[in-house]
Amino acid sequence: MDAASHEPWTVRSLAAVSGISQAHFARSFRDAFGIPPHRYLLSRRIERAKALLRDTETSVTDIAFQTGWSSLGTFGRVFRDIVEESPTDFRAREGTSPNGLHEVPHCFVIAAYRPDLTSAVSEKRRQNEEDMLAP
Repeated sequence: MDAASHEPWTVRSLAAVSGISQAHFARSFRDAFGIPPHRYLLSRRIERAKALLRDTETSVTDIAFQTGWSSLGTFGRVFRDIVEESPTDFRAREGTSPNGLHEVPHCFVIAAYRPDLTSAVSEKRRQNEEDMLAP
């Protein structure tokens, strides 16, 4: 999943490759990584998108498709839900701040920019809506 996060990984296909049931695979994955397989894949896709936005001039549309999204709208909405800014705003902010990332080992940069998905995107979205309605 790390090397090919753009692929349409499903619990069904991963469980089939592993030779175990979907439920057992999902439970074992969560025990090993601390988050469900879908959330892990989502974090890797957003992590890759952030790197491409920060380090290349590739269009947001191309980045969306390169990182496994089939819809630009869905990519933008999920990116905004997780990163709390649009892909375009993220690129503009990262492009204007001197960061010296070229001097830091790549693995450290990836870890620092990895989204924290301890809760589901839908749960985070619901919490943000409740916060907006609270007095």
